[in-house]
This record gives sequence, C-alpha cells and structure tokens, in this order.
Amino acid sequence: MTWVQLAYLAAALCFILALKGLSTPRYARLGNLVGAAGMALAVVTSYTTIERNGLLILVAVVAGTAAGIPAARQVKMTAVPQMVALFNGVGGAAAALVALTEFLEGHDAGVLFAVATVLTVLIGSVSFSGSVVTFLKLQEVMTTRPVLLPAGQLLGIGVAVVSALLAIFVLVSDSNLLLVLLALAGLALGVLFVLPVGGADVPIAISLLNAFTGLAVAASGYVLGNTLLIVAGTLVGASGTILTRLMAQAMGRPLTNILFGAFKATPPSAVTDEQRTVRSGTVEDVAILLGYAHSVLVVPGYGLAVAQAQHAARELAQLLESRGISVDYGIHPVAGRMPGHMNVLLAEADVPYENLKELDDVNPGIGSVDVVLVVGANDVVNPGARDEPSSPIYGMPIFDVDRAKAVVFMKRSMRPGFAGVDNSLLYNPKTTLLFGDAKDSLTKLLAAVKQV
Repeated sequence: MTWVQLAYLAAALCFILALKGLSTPRYARLGNLVGAAGMALAVVTSYTTIERNGLLILVAVVAGTAAGIPAARQVKMTAVPQMVALFNGVGGAAAALVALTEFLEGHDAGVLFAVATVLTVLIGSVSFSGSVVTFLKLQEVMTTRPVLLPAGQLLGIGVAVVSALLAIFVLVSDSNLLLVLLALAGLALGVLFVLPVGGADVPIAISLLNAFTGLAVAASGYVLGNTLLIVAGTLVGASGTILTRLMAQAMGRPLTNILFGAFKATPPSAVTDEQRTVRSGTVEDVAILLGYAHSVLVVPGYGLAVAQAQHAARELAQLLESRGISVDYGIHPVAGRMPGHMNVLLAEADVPYENLKELDDVNPGIGSVDVVLVVGANDVVNPGARDEPSSPIYGMPIFDVDRAKAVVFMKRSMRPGFAGVDNSLLYNPKTTLLFGDAKDSLTKLLAAVKQV
C-alpha cells in the first residue's frame, strides 16, 4: 500500500468519524473539524499526484479559498440553508464538468467508464440546476410557493424520457455532442423537478439533491479512478438519503407526496377570519402567567432565528429556573429551515443539551405543562396537522401545545408559517398572542418577570 492510499484511507476515516460526531450536538463541532482535516488531507494528497495543469488547479484552489471563507463568515444562521444549497449545487456541477471533460478528451476505459460518465453528467446537472432553484426559493428571489407550469408533470416526464434516451445513445455512439445535450437536458430536468416543491418542503428537496450530488461524486470517482471520491460520494449519498427519509417522516408524508404533491394554500373555510377572534396580551400579562407557573415549555422556530433571540430566551429561562420553575425546550425535527437549526441556535446560548426535548418526550405529558411559550414557530404547533384531514400538512407530527394549560404565541403578525397554512391555534381560547419582534418581546418580558 502506497503513501497515497494510506492518506486516502486516513481521509476516509476522518469523513466517517465526522458523520459520527455530527450525529450529536455535544460532538458536532469536533466532528466538523475532523471532517475538515480529512478534506484538507485529501486535497493535498490529490494535488501531489496530478500530472497536468498543476498551476491552474493551485490558482483555482487559492481563489476559491479566498472567496469562500469571507463569504461563509458573512452568512447569517437563517441563510445557512441557502448556502448549503449553493455548495451542494457547485459539487454536482463540478462532478458533471469533470466527467464531461474526461469524456471529451477521449479517456475511454470501456463500457463501465461510459456508464459512470453518463450517470455523473446527468445526476450532477440535475443536482446543480435543482439546487440553484432551491437557493432562489429560500432567498425569496422567487416565490417560495410551488410553481405549477401548464402540463408541468407531462413536461417533466417528457424531459426525463429524453434524458434517458440521450444517455442510451451516448453509450451506443460515444457522441460528444449527445453528451453535451444530455447535460443540458439534466439542467432542465433539475429545474422542472424542484419548481413544484414549495413551502416547508424545500429543505427536504435540498437534502435529496445533496444525496444526488453524492451519487454524482461517487460515479466521478470511478471516472477518474479515485477511490476516495467513491468513498466520499457514497457517504454523502447515503447520509443524504437517510436525512431525506427522516425529514419526510417528520413531515408525516411520503417522499413522493412531498416531491409531486407540493403544498397548496387551502381556501378559506366557512368561518372567516372576521368571524374568529384572537386574544392578544401585553408583556405584563404574559409575565404574570409565567411568574406563577410551575412548568414552562419553550417551542422555538424560524422567528427565533430571524430575530437572533436565542440569548434572550435563555436569560428568561434562567430567571424562571432560579425561581424553581421547570423550563424545557421542545425541538421539532423540521423547525426552522434545516434539521438541527434550533439545536445550533440554542447551543450558541449555552442551553443544556438535556433541556432539549423531542416530540416523543414532550407530547405524552404536555397536558400537565402550565405554559407553552411558542417563539416564532408556526407549522410545528398547528393542530390542523392532527385534526383537519383537508389541511395540506395533515399527518405531520406536531407538538400538541393546544392540550397544555395555557399557550403564549409570540408572532410578528397573523401571517401563516412557511407552509402557507392558517393556524387554528391562534384562535384557541387558551392562546394569548404577544405581537412583536421575538428578541424585543423576550427582552421586555424578562424585565417584566423580574417585577412579578
């Protein structure tokens, strides 16, 4: 075994250990560092073994590093899903371009080489264009709602069939032109694949596209004869597939329904907003409610992240705990816009890991909770997901906060959540609405509780 193979083996072990570390908040930072070290080792080892264009590759690496590090540091936590989508798209594009270049230069190694090339170009192109569309949706450059084209399903099926035929023709004819056309068809297929996905389903589409990129990278590893690319791509593909499945389960819907039955806003019911009433309260009202509680459950969501209110929430919880009040945090798998979003935010505020509770831990005893403080969450506490079969999010597991003794719902406005679905919890007699920016409201609430 040569030193190159040993270095690749060490890098692969780093990637595996990184995934293990990322499976728990306690070791996530260490896992990330181990993965970065493995990638650095892989890049250096690969660079020392190249036989051409060494200077150009070095220039590209330096330029990419110089541009990527400052850009990543400026990305807010709420924009991380968009950044992940872009990084994922770039990975798919890189794999497709490498395979395309190898094919055009005539580095033919048989049928398996041609099959791997075709798969890399097609999957990488789909991943790139699809990831760009998800970025545009999350960045709200385009609408986050499903975009339904006339005869969109037929068009998508047609492009998929054309892509399959082009792939077969490339294998039969070794035509460079047909391979380029296959890449273009893949780009179109990626766009058509993601356009109908909207609302809270977009992060799931990102996870699936991430799995696609992993497959493309693994196939490109065969094209280049690079074992580490095969291992790394397989890890990304497998982990992305598992994550996609888990997110789909957290939404309570099959993956096919998420991808091909996108969220649609439901028409108003016979009871209009004008006929329903909400109960809003003041900071002082909520302070009294919290001050005399025995147990409090905080359910954070995207609004907490946007307002960067995690530290204010932690300070309020510490004050309540100092008075003997039990405070836990209910973490939904799809709260925010990516898995683990709330875990990372609360870890920044030094919230103890043991205080972070999942659905199965919270719901059985939620009826005994005195006050549930919903901070910027919406869809994950919507009773319609449990009680209304006509609701687009019906079947999604939620926190049954309407069964608690009292609910304080902190919101900026009456607008629906990311799924675009009205929330009946807002009109529940148990619910007190506290309007305003989450950070500002929590800061005022902290001061008010001190006076109780």
